[in-house]
Amino acid sequence: MAIPLYEHYRLVVDEGQTPVRLDKYLAQRLTHLSRSRLQLAIETGLVQVDGLTVRPSAKVRPGQTIQVRLPYPPPLELQPEPIPLSVVYEDPYLLVVEKPAGMSCHPGAGVYSGTLLQALLYHLQGAKLPATEQNAARPGLVHRLDKDTTGLLVVAKEERTYFGLSRQFFLHSVERRYQALVWGLPKDRAGTIEVPIGRDPRCRKRYCAFPKGDQGKRAITHWEVRQVFPPFASLLECRLETGRTHQIRVHLAYLGHPLVGDKTYGGHRPRLSFLSTRASQLAHELLALMPRQALHAYRLGFVHPITGEPMLFTTPLPADMQAAIEFLQRVCASTATAGGKAPEKGQQG
Repeated sequence: MAIPLYEHYRLVVDEGQTPVRLDKYLAQRLTHLSRSRLQLAIETGLVQVDGLTVRPSAKVRPGQTIQVRLPYPPPLELQPEPIPLSVVYEDPYLLVVEKPAGMSCHPGAGVYSGTLLQALLYHLQGAKLPATEQNAARPGLVHRLDKDTTGLLVVAKEERTYFGLSRQFFLHSVERRYQALVWGLPKDRAGTIEVPIGRDPRCRKRYCAFPKGDQGKRAITHWEVRQVFPPFASLLECRLETGRTHQIRVHLAYLGHPLVGDKTYGGHRPRLSFLSTRASQLAHELLALMPRQALHAYRLGFVHPITGEPMLFTTPLPADMQAAIEFLQRVCASTATAGGKAPEKGQQG
């Protein structure tokens, strides 16, 4: 029996494109596919340039039309699992949950169990969550949080709610606020980062900022300082206007203030070269308390798609972030008491 095919993409090469390998060109644009998978697709004739099959090393030139056709992915078997679930709110149409650190939102990329989605399926006793062809692998989820980010998520339990919530996310009318503990002290008290974000061409598991705007997707993050802990760190509140993958993590790293504990974007080591030996030791103690990225989705607001009622939820900091902040407050207080230059503990932003 033949394996059914479908066209993933039809790309027309820009007139200003310089000659580049086909596999490299596709990897830069179809960022959800690995370069090795694209090379295999080209070699097996599933990619055509102007209707012809070519080698991965073939040079792409302006005006060419590239078609990518791949087999349908195998259906993903989603099995309910009896995983503890923190439900903040629930009604017949939706529920709001608080995701802990270390839990992926759904299976994928080598993760097959222990996810939020599997916990939801168990909680809902096998109820069928709404899905489209595009989100078949993550039914009910209209937005996501990174594995090591904590906080609030809304989940749709039926189709009208799913499309109603999806539209609000598309229109950027959902309120999403995060608490972020970052290295260093921003020179301004507040600001907006409007820099496109896309796959890092050197590492497809990472994303990066493209300040020239020549690549990536539009991304806007508003931030404001809430507390400072000189000279180590600051607690920021971030408000998302768009919702790109890793957006806050990438934008704050681009700002020069990566999240404390963020191993992917440079926050897993103190980047403050002026620290004394004692201060460096304290910074490493902070990392021991906060080994994951210090990011918490603490506030979520939207309009209920069925009732029209405004909904707003907040949740306190998780224990590890709270412990990290209390540690910084103690350090600042002891420094001030000893006559150091640091301001009193947790100076308000």
